[in-house]
Amino acid sequence: MDHLPVFLDLKGRRVVVVGGGSAAARKADLAARAGALVSVFAPTLDEDLHIMAREGRVSHLDRAVTETDFEDLALAFGASEDEALNLRVHALATARGVPVNVVDRPELCRFTMPAILDRGGIVVAVSSGGDAPLLARMLKARFETLVPASYGRLARFAGSWRGRVKAGIPDGNIRRRFWEDMFEGPVAELVFAGRDDDAGRAMADALGAASRDRGGVSVGEVYLVGAGPGDPDLLTFRALRLMQKAEVVLYDRLIGDGVLNLVRRDAERIYVGKEPSNHTVSQDEIGRQMVRLARQGRRVLRLKGGDPFVFGRGGEEIEALAAEGIPFQVVPGVTAANGCAAYAGIPLTHRDHAHACVFVTGHGKDDDLGLNWNALIQPMQTVVIYMGLGSLPRIATEYVAHGGDPAMPAAVIEKGTRPEQRVVTAAIADLPARVAKAKLGQPALIVIGSVVTLRRELSWYETPASP
Repeated sequence: MDHLPVFLDLKGRRVVVVGGGSAAARKADLAARAGALVSVFAPTLDEDLHIMAREGRVSHLDRAVTETDFEDLALAFGASEDEALNLRVHALATARGVPVNVVDRPELCRFTMPAILDRGGIVVAVSSGGDAPLLARMLKARFETLVPASYGRLARFAGSWRGRVKAGIPDGNIRRRFWEDMFEGPVAELVFAGRDDDAGRAMADALGAASRDRGGVSVGEVYLVGAGPGDPDLLTFRALRLMQKAEVVLYDRLIGDGVLNLVRRDAERIYVGKEPSNHTVSQDEIGRQMVRLARQGRRVLRLKGGDPFVFGRGGEEIEALAAEGIPFQVVPGVTAANGCAAYAGIPLTHRDHAHACVFVTGHGKDDDLGLNWNALIQPMQTVVIYMGLGSLPRIATEYVAHGGDPAMPAAVIEKGTRPEQRVVTAAIADLPARVAKAKLGQPALIVIGSVVTLRRELSWYETPASP
């Protein structure tokens, strides 16, 4: 995130706009709509600014802007067609510590103006940080179809009840759920229909019931969600919905920042990641934490890389929840094998190369990989090995020693589906040396099979980091 999005209270505060054209009109209109006292400095005004000045929404000053005009100023806009004048606005504002925006000059902007969707009490702002204003406006247009005008009315209705709800339901978690039920239930539908009196009566009844019941703490719920291999675009709609409902999240080391940023901002975050040979948080402790948090009445998100039921120990976790009577939901995720192989351009099955695909784990115990090598060296199949990077030299040696072809194509995919993805391919016998030379790290996935040769033809997702 290159910029911090904020909403400024400009009511009664001074804003200077230098320029009399359409760009200046847009800035002046937005500031005036936010309640600012807008002064427009320009010798002449275009039609829109002229109307705003005639209506008293802005003040027109037909003179040059001076240093004193920047005293006690909230914002300044340089929107003139005169480049030298815009540079002067920037210099004067900077000298006074006033946030300044110079139109079409991102390097001269201390803040940028987003594309704005205004629904009264609800405002959506979309910004590209000045890099692609047209793209921001296109996204804003999409939001226009998703956010009905009635949402502003619902926001104002909620604001009128906010104090009473806070007094009636002191517990923050219970109050949050009350609001979620209100926004998704019959009260909201009454507001959307314009039946504010009926909505008020329904709200009063709901608040009374919630206030009477607040002494009891009901059992919460656990959401076991597969986050996929790393690219946030691979999350399911259901995963996103539950990520926004959860009040606390337990996440592991395979969860990328892009995915974690989609969790509700005010949710408590607890890291329970485990690394090979370094299980700082045991599986039993993770189970106990989920049970304890759910018994506090909280909505718990257990966010796991890939799919919870493919080497994710999701089965063990729901066993722990079921044994304690804790309600839970399971949301599948795109498996690491499917996602990473697809982004590397390696199909796991192909009519001419593989009629079967086998998933195994290469993270052995006590130096014993525990793999059925006879099953893994069968023809016309693909072998995908999870958690095997640390054991790669042993895997390659055993594969060949048990009769596997030393020239069998193989690949290691590091940080698959992420921007920093790297892929190394080689014959299985040569792969450990190639991977060591490239200094690949975790997380990584190993793919063995002739399908790897198709990468040259089918690879579509490459990054500068790829060897």
